[in-house]
Amino acid sequence: MPVIVIVNPKGGVGKSTLATNVAGCLAAHGCAVMLGDVDRQQSARQWLAQRPAALPPIRGWDVEPGEIVRPPKGTTHVVLDTPAGLHGKRLDAVLKIADRMLIPLQASLFDIQATHAFVQALREHKRGADLAIGLVAMRVREHTLAHEQLQQYLRTLPVPVLASLRDTQNYVQLAARGLTLWDVAPGRVERDLAQWAPLLEWITR
Repeated sequence: MPVIVIVNPKGGVGKSTLATNVAGCLAAHGCAVMLGDVDRQQSARQWLAQRPAALPPIRGWDVEPGEIVRPPKGTTHVVLDTPAGLHGKRLDAVLKIADRMLIPLQASLFDIQATHAFVQALREHKRGADLAIGLVAMRVREHTLAHEQLQQYLRTLPVPVLASLRDTQNYVQLAARGLTLWDVAPGRVERDLAQWAPLLEWITR
């Protein structure tokens, strides 16, 4: 049972957007997916509450903020949304169950600095060598100086860049209704689905 953890020590980088869409994609492909939320803001849980019952089901993982427990039997995939500032014993608890870690970041100096230090800490952790780690650039505005600087920085990190997801209102509008890219007509989100293709190959590998 793969456990995919969405993590970044900095808040506001798009962790919940990434987590809900990963869960939605897995559900659309027939997986028995569970979406866990150990963030105090409980964004993923609130999103699940808005999700229409007729869509491919995504089960909530009923855990208290800050606690990690085993998911129930029958679950084939777990997606775990985590809070900002994850470190110490809480990070250790997450790393014990994680198979893959996705690290979202945006094109800002603060995100870059926080992510650089976090990736280094992960690689130095006793489980660092066992984890599959990938980066996802979020809210990308192509053909901007910030985007060019971000791409230059990403090439210096010892982990792969799996996707660059554009800055679009599609994510905002879908999230408000408990939806993902895979819950609407493909033609409506064709460009976004194309950007997800390499990320999904890595998740399902």
